[in-house]
Amino acid sequence: MEYEVVIGLEVHAELSTKSKIYCSCTTEFGGEPNTHACPICIGMPGVLPVLNKKVVEYAVRTGLATNCHIAQFSKQDRKNYFYPDLPKAFQTSQYDIPICSSGHIDIEVEGRTKRIGITRIHIEEDAGKLIHDDQQSASLIDFNRCGVPLIEIVSEPDMRSAQEVIAYLESLKAILEYIDVCNCKMQEGSLRADVNLSVRPIGQKEFGTRTEMKNLNSFKAIVRAIEGETKRQIEAIEGGADVLQETRRWDDVKGISYSMRSKEEAHDYRFFPEPDLMPIVIDDKWKQEIEESLPELPEVRKKRYISEFGLPNYDASILTGSKVLADFFEEAVKKFENKKAVANWIMGDLLRLLKEKEMEVEKIPFPAEYISKLVMLIDKGTISGTIAKKVFEKMFDQNRDPEIIVKEEGLEVLSDENTLVVVVKKVLQSNSPSVEDYRKGKQRAFGFLVGQVMKETKGKANPKIVNRILKEELEK
Repeated sequence: MEYEVVIGLEVHAELSTKSKIYCSCTTEFGGEPNTHACPICIGMPGVLPVLNKKVVEYAVRTGLATNCHIAQFSKQDRKNYFYPDLPKAFQTSQYDIPICSSGHIDIEVEGRTKRIGITRIHIEEDAGKLIHDDQQSASLIDFNRCGVPLIEIVSEPDMRSAQEVIAYLESLKAILEYIDVCNCKMQEGSLRADVNLSVRPIGQKEFGTRTEMKNLNSFKAIVRAIEGETKRQIEAIEGGADVLQETRRWDDVKGISYSMRSKEEAHDYRFFPEPDLMPIVIDDKWKQEIEESLPELPEVRKKRYISEFGLPNYDASILTGSKVLADFFEEAVKKFENKKAVANWIMGDLLRLLKEKEMEVEKIPFPAEYISKLVMLIDKGTISGTIAKKVFEKMFDQNRDPEIIVKEEGLEVLSDENTLVVVVKKVLQSNSPSVEDYRKGKQRAFGFLVGQVMKETKGKANPKIVNRILKEELEK
């Protein structure tokens, strides 16, 4: 039997406010355990929370950027459950009246566009962190993360593959970065996803029983979790077993998921309105001010790169997928015509070196103008493409101007014809078998001889002049 996977996501994004959602404690990542906490965010008896207005603004910004309806009136609720890293035994969240609802994001997968619905976006506080010490058979609690403001972005179950999930997450991540509400550092837990997944026979309208995998914080882990859980559910169905509605933990090291608890329904949490917080009222004037402050969003920027800069769809998608990368590109081409060449260097050598050195895009070690200078050196014929790659690596490692690197290290293209004639003749004398092959019509031999000339000149010979001289000498 053929099966179809049905996936919806609950994405938690930590907001980039300086202080927490209900107190003035810092939201800065790191710090010694329990040093970024106070009686309010720990939830001591008798304390009163005060809502951070910036949290509401960031939620509205996200809602507007994802085509959501913004509620003029909403409230906050207590979500009751006990867990050691939430000492007051309830989480302040939103239940039946979220700030944002009924939105969508359009994704592109395999050349086709698909709309993914967004059910709701609501604000809530984060819990602390449990650190399990196996040696002492104990669990330690760090309350620094307690009260860090979150938005939870809940999608419709519209995704049908891991590929669609990653496309949705990449689009959402880019939007959050562009509107500057979340730094999206998944390795720090700033962006994490719960995956709700079920399978059903192809053609069946009813959804299967879903499971939820909690707190996945890398695209790689999300893909592996989706593939692993899909396989597990199909094997259970075909083996005659029931798929239980439950919360599961994905172990990315072992490549398996295991049950944590039966999946709670809303009524299990005993939601009720938070009595210590006033309702949230968003008037039209404030909403309009927030909307007018939104920057150019990724999809709009992508279309502009295609129409204004003449870039292919693929290039525009890669460059606008990261605000930092897009800003870097625009700075590089600000006064430079050859935008496609700059895009190629960014998408090729720059991203390759960042990956090899395990560096974030935010850590690009040289100014954007250096890439346009490098391309100009190639366009003018000052250096060859081969030499340019070497210059680029020095530029990356040393943060040096490419013009200075070329000048100080004598890397200019060798264009003196008299010198090149001597080198060509020497190569032809040393490679007589290839000369004979060329004269017999084997074109590959010509490419080999060009390579030998470039090798002899350490890549500095002007390729156009080399090709012309080589043909002239072979025809004699």
